[in-house]
Amino acid sequence: MAEEKTFKSLSTSEGTTYIADEVVAVTAGLAATEVEGVASMSAGFAEGIVQKLGMKNLSQGVKVDVGEENCTIDIYIIVNYGARIPDVCNKIREEVKKAVEGSIGLNVDAINIHVQGISFAEEEESVVEEA
Repeated sequence: MAEEKTFKSLSTSEGTTYIADEVVAVTAGLAATEVEGVASMSAGFAEGIVQKLGMKNLSQGVKVDVGEENCTIDIYIIVNYGARIPDVCNKIREEVKKAVEGSIGLNVDAINIHVQGISFAEEEESVVEEA
């Protein structure tokens, strides 16, 4: 079994707190999905299979590189049709940075956003409703 990557968050005389990299990824992913204009996180091939099997991966579409006190985050998204991509990306950076720095205490060096596609789902639903 592969060892889970963690970083040391806090050492006190009473003990040390370790936080898994997955926690950083989930925090970033949840913050990104709450931004208006984000249709979904982009799943890679393996994540897509897991999703089709009914298992939800809350860190889907997020990769993190965590150091002692800093991290770099890569986010892969699908944007809603009609959303202004630069505005969506700027808002994602703002919300993810606030969430990770506020709840985990890591400094965020960079948030790289990869727009993987555009979702036309809302437009298709309105066409079906009109018929």
